[in-house]
Amino acid sequence: MPGPKQVPEPWHSFLTELDQRATIETRMDCIGGFVVTALYGFSRETSDLDVLLITPREQSAPLLELGAHGGNLHKKYKVYLNYAGVAKVPEDYEDRLREMFAGEFQHLRICALDPYDLALSKLERNIQRDRDDVKHLARSISLNLEILKQRYEKELRWQLGNPEREDLTLRLWIEMIEEDRSGIAAPR
Repeated sequence: MPGPKQVPEPWHSFLTELDQRATIETRMDCIGGFVVTALYGFSRETSDLDVLLITPREQSAPLLELGAHGGNLHKKYKVYLNYAGVAKVPEDYEDRLREMFAGEFQHLRICALDPYDLALSKLERNIQRDRDDVKHLARSISLNLEILKQRYEKELRWQLGNPEREDLTLRLWIEMIEEDRSGIAAPR
């Protein structure tokens, strides 16, 4: 499975300053483009680090304030933390978290959702960038489509506001991945 060798800049400097603000070991559960690029090697720009959860809770407000869009670190590094607490993710995602830069920071533990949970976190929004990220994940780690479907059915579908729409979206994603794997261009 792909993985980062080191924290890329400007993220390293940004996260180092957040680490210095943290007073105890703090886990940040991350989703989005940062994870797709830094952990799974997708070459695309991203200026935010989408954070689903910061724990323990008392560390959340100071870190989000320091790293917020428009805040001091954003002005300095042109990247920022984005609290994504409303994102829908598979129920047991925490059991499958992966630490991205183990040992790099004194207090911060930057954790990523596993590739199936990460893909499913993009299902409701489903913009072109999300579909590109999912296609990259399917290529880079050879997503098992049965695992993707099972996890959706068991851990995510019941949380969604419009599950029938997301059923269709998932079916279309699976078709997209199968077409990509077979080398067939999808009709436009």
